Amino acid sequence: MIQLEYTQNLTDAGLSNDQAVVYETLLKLGESQASKLAKSVPTSLSRPLVYKVLEELIGLDLATKADSKGKVATFTPKHPVAISKIIDKEKERIEHTKKQFLTTSGKLSSLFNLSVGKPGVQFYEGKDGVWEVLMDSMNATEEILTYADLEAIAKYIPELNAEYSALREEKDVKKRGLVIDSPAARKFLASYDGEVTHTKLISGTEATVPFQTVMQIYDNKVSYITLTDEYLVGIIITDHFIANTHKYLFESLWKFSSGDEV
Repeated sequence: MIQLEYTQNLTDAGLSNDQAVVYETLLKLGESQASKLAKSVPTSLSRPLVYKVLEELIGLDLATKADSKGKVATFTPKHPVAISKIIDKEKERIEHTKKQFLTTSGKLSSLFNLSVGKPGVQFYEGKDGVWEVLMDSMNATEEILTYADLEAIAKYIPELNAEYSALREEKDVKKRGLVIDSPAARKFLASYDGEVTHTKLISGTEATVPFQTVMQIYDNKVSYITLTDEYLVGIIITDHFIANTHKYLFESLWKFSSGDEV
């Protein structure tokens, strides 16, 4: 009977226990019939189950099948380098799951803050942190109000912003924004859906400097994202008094601003 040595390594890489057992056995036997494999595996796997697992291994590009007319089918192991593809797929699945969870994590955080009756402050770092801050706004139950340095967005997080904007448009999460007018800003906004994103351009002056920040106001929250060469950080403040103050200031600036609307 075959002595297995790498079952744990193979299962850690993403194979099921049965797949790991059959694959290692096949590696050690070489080209074999399913019946021989069933007799050789050191666990009680039936021949039908071995056939099933072999078909799974073929689907994972870890085995091939030779099925000639009038002859019993044989199976041959393929190079284990294909396991790296399994690991990559698992990483993609985990990343997708993480992003899906982040769309609801904001609601869970709000429930927590309400349960303890205190304002909340959450701090995030790096591109993953920026993404979490953006995803929190996807839970907004009202129009998002925002101030944004569009040139900083285009420079530091263009891919994240494109994915976020597409998701927001898909879910019809509306936003109204105030941004400094410039040719770059107008070009940036040209691709946005005007039904979902409504922006007013504010004239800058010679003294205007890039503020390299995105500020979003929604529900009982205010979020900040700072984008620089040195760091990317995000902060979410949960407090209805602070949020209401900024909503009032935003609406006042929007009302009295004479900038173009796009």
